[in-house]
Amino acid sequence: MNFMTIAAFIGGLVVLIIGAESLVRGASRIAGWAGISPLVIGLTVVAFGTSAPELAINVQSSLGGRPDIAIGNVVGSNIANILFILGASAAIAPLMVQQQVVRQDVPIMIGTSIATFLFALDGLISTFEGLVLFSVLLFYIWFLIKQSKKETNESVEEEYEREYAPHEVKSPRNWAINIGLVVIGLAMLVIGADWMVQSAVTVAKWFGISELVIGLTVVAVGTSLPELATSITAAIKGERDIAVGNVVGSNIFNLMSVLGLSAIIVPVGIPVSDAALHFDLPVMVAVALASFPVFLTGGQIFRWEGFIFLAYYIAYTLYLVLNATHHSSLPVFNNMMLWFVIPITVLTLGISLWYEFSLRRAPNNKTSTS
Repeated sequence: MNFMTIAAFIGGLVVLIIGAESLVRGASRIAGWAGISPLVIGLTVVAFGTSAPELAINVQSSLGGRPDIAIGNVVGSNIANILFILGASAAIAPLMVQQQVVRQDVPIMIGTSIATFLFALDGLISTFEGLVLFSVLLFYIWFLIKQSKKETNESVEEEYEREYAPHEVKSPRNWAINIGLVVIGLAMLVIGADWMVQSAVTVAKWFGISELVIGLTVVAVGTSLPELATSITAAIKGERDIAVGNVVGSNIFNLMSVLGLSAIIVPVGIPVSDAALHFDLPVMVAVALASFPVFLTGGQIFRWEGFIFLAYYIAYTLYLVLNATHHSSLPVFNNMMLWFVIPITVLTLGISLWYEFSLRRAPNNKTSTS
C-alpha cells in the first residue's frame, strides 16, 4: 500500500462529503421553493442526501463485483449511525426524541431491518426484493408529505426551517445556482465513490482483511461522516430534534433506498456472505431493537445512554478486528461480552423501561383513587 492509495481514499472521502453537502443544500432550497414542509425536507431530502455517499459506494461496488463492500457499507453505516453517531451526539448533550419518531419512524426502522435480514436468508438480496424495499420507501415519502400538511409543531417547523430551508429570492440566478449545486454534488458523489472503493479494496488486500470488514468499518464510518457532522452540529447548536430524526431517517433510507436501488440496478441482485448473514445483519437488527427503549424512556437520549452506545460501537469494532486477525484474545473477549457486559446492559435498559412505564401510569392511578 503506497501513499497514492491513502491519498485516493482520503480524497474520495472528502469529495463524497462535499458532494453530499452540495446536493443537500441545492435540493433543500429547491424543495422549499416547491412548497414542501421544512420538516419533510429534513426527513426526506436531507436524509437521502446524507445517505447519498452510501448509495454511490454501493452502486459502484456492486457493479464492480464487490458485493461485500456494498453489504458491509449499508449494515456498518446503520450500526454506526445508532451506536457511534447518536452515542457521540448524546454524550455532547442529551438528545430530545419526538413522539412521532418513537411511534412511527423507529418502528419503521426496526421493521425494515428485520425485513432486510429475512430477505438475506437465502444469501441474496434479489432484484424483486430491492423493488419491494424501494416501493415501500416511495410510500413512506408520500405518507410523510401528506402528514406534513397536518404538522402543528411550530418549534420543530422553525428548527428545520433554520437548518435546511432558509428563505431566498426565487430569481433565475438562484435557481441556476441551486440546480448547479445538485448537479455538481451528484458528479462529486460518483467520482468520490470510485476513488474510495478502489482504494478500500487495495487496503483490504494489503492488510489481509476481508472486503466485508473494510466495508463494515472504514467505508461505513467514512460514508456516515455527513450524518455525524449533521448530528453533532445540531446537538451543539441545541437543535436536538434534528440529530435523532437525521439518524433514524438515514437508517431507513440506507435500507430502502441504498440497498433497494443497488439490488435493482445490479441484474443478479446483491449476494450476502455467510459472515454478514450470521453476525453483522443480526447485530444491525439487535441495535435497531435495542434503540427503541432508549428512545422511549424520558423523551430523550441521556448522556449515560450515549456513552453506552459508544462503548458498544468500540466493542463491535474491536470484535471485527480481533476476528479478522484471528487474535488469541478473541475467546476471552467473547465470553466477557456474552456473560457480563450484555446482561448488565439488558438489565439496565429493562429497569429504565419499567421506570418509564411506572411514571406514565402514575397519574392514572392517582386519578382512580381520588
